[in-house]
Amino acid sequence: MNWITNYVRPRINSIFSRRETPDNLWTKCDECGTMLFHRELSDNLNVCTNCDHHMAISPRDRFSALFDGGIYTEVSVPSPVVDPLNFRDQKKYPDRMKAAQKGTGENEAMLVAAGEMGRTPVIAAAQDFSFMAGSMGMYVGNAIIAAAQEAVKFNRPLILFSAAGGARMQEGILSLMQMPRTTIAVQMLKDAKLPYIVVLTHPTTGGVTASYAMLGDIHISEPNALICFAGPRVIEQTIREKLPEGFQRAEYLLDHGMLDRVTRRTDMRDELISVTRMLLNLPPAVRGDLVPPKPSDDIEMSNGPEANSDLDISKV
Repeated sequence: MNWITNYVRPRINSIFSRRETPDNLWTKCDECGTMLFHRELSDNLNVCTNCDHHMAISPRDRFSALFDGGIYTEVSVPSPVVDPLNFRDQKKYPDRMKAAQKGTGENEAMLVAAGEMGRTPVIAAAQDFSFMAGSMGMYVGNAIIAAAQEAVKFNRPLILFSAAGGARMQEGILSLMQMPRTTIAVQMLKDAKLPYIVVLTHPTTGGVTASYAMLGDIHISEPNALICFAGPRVIEQTIREKLPEGFQRAEYLLDHGMLDRVTRRTDMRDELISVTRMLLNLPPAVRGDLVPPKPSDDIEMSNGPEANSDLDISKV
């Protein structure tokens, strides 16, 4: 071992070695094709800064932007029986679950959390479309029931973000049974006179649309979200007619009275704060605290010993 081995060779290797560049620094917009830097995209909540296209966002990132300071507490959800039907298609159901868990880092397709939004305590639930297309299975049903029970227990409104391809076929009729179960959970909120606000994101389809996603007191959607039971392609092939432009998109449904608002994701937090406080008969949210004024030199001098020289101590 000499100086050539210890210094020169490593130096030469470091100069001529190929530097690996992370492959997740840039994201291509699905709509306009613009390459977006990952920090710019995340700061804008996965909304394209060029064409305003709303890309998918995880429930945790959504909650970090929704709750005050990004602080929230997860609500525990009872775990159902795994693969009760022993379902198998090209893969076994447990294998698909493991792959989804590894790819997303989540246990299931819905996350429930409690926290404050504009100093208003709320319960929030969000579906993860990247987890088996956000499909509604027994866990999702348990999650919505747990969210409703938590809301009733602490007298808080429930905000739900839907994103799903429908019922989970691997659970068969047990998945479809979540439609009446979640409907009963929503009725619990109505009996307790608590607001239930649904934010429909792209896409919200199938049995989710036919149950809890369309039972809210207020329905807000992100722009251009697909909201339907059967998709437009299925309908066109069934009725053999060409559908109107923008059919089953958020703006079309807003024009036809199925939605109350269409709101950009970056404006969603302020919108939800205003709507929630209005439904709770609360005053508008406090935007910020005023900093207490610092005592000026004049005030300090007026309170000094010279200012009190004429004070009669006997009367104090």
